[in-house]
Amino acid sequence: MDQVKIFEEERKKRIEIQGTIEDLKNATTIFTKESIKSGYSYNFSWMGRPIIQYPQDMIAMQELIWEIKPDLIIETGVAHGGSIIYYASLLELIGKGEIVGIDIEIRDHNRKEIENHPMFKRINLIQGSSVNEDVVQQVSKFIINKSTVMVCLDSNHTHEHVLRELELYSPFVTIDSYMVVFDTIVEDLPSELIKERPWNKGNNPKTAVWEFLKTHKEFEIDYVIDNKLMISVAPGGYLKRIK
Repeated sequence: MDQVKIFEEERKKRIEIQGTIEDLKNATTIFTKESIKSGYSYNFSWMGRPIIQYPQDMIAMQELIWEIKPDLIIETGVAHGGSIIYYASLLELIGKGEIVGIDIEIRDHNRKEIENHPMFKRINLIQGSSVNEDVVQQVSKFIINKSTVMVCLDSNHTHEHVLRELELYSPFVTIDSYMVVFDTIVEDLPSELIKERPWNKGNNPKTAVWEFLKTHKEFEIDYVIDNKLMISVAPGGYLKRIK
């Protein structure tokens, strides 16, 4: 066996074992809770734009995008634009692909920064609710002639909204690609950490994923990613389309 394959096998075994280490799991739980209290995920930027993500999830997304090399990435939830700039820069390195970013409100100052960014050449913005039929129809036009499509859901985090997004956007995801559902971590957090939000324990992206998977066997949770990252806002949210 060549050295590349040896390294890959060692990594595979290490990740599998890592997911069973209770002390590590407990430590990451403590870190996650304390980091949410401190607003840790708001500390980072990508190419000048705030990216409200954990670095671990950014690395996971880089690995997936490099592996899949999608022709199209659909993201619900634009905010400051850091994520779509990040994904666009990865597609720029790959040399192909574009992004559709959807948000119910793209604020003028954020739109200006995104549209003036060098990576905007790979970005398309749609303002409107991600579950609005007209918006979905607009998105569907970008699917034409795209052989590989990836979806990221990161807008309204209520069970009802995310479940509707899952139903509407899952048909766009191609086999062996992913639909990534962010902020599934809400289900695993103490209720007091989620203040002044319409979502909470029992009503969040993870509960929507559980409901969705009951009737959509073409998707499965990629637990390898969970075991690899340990720290993530999307545990159980990396859904791979397998058929």
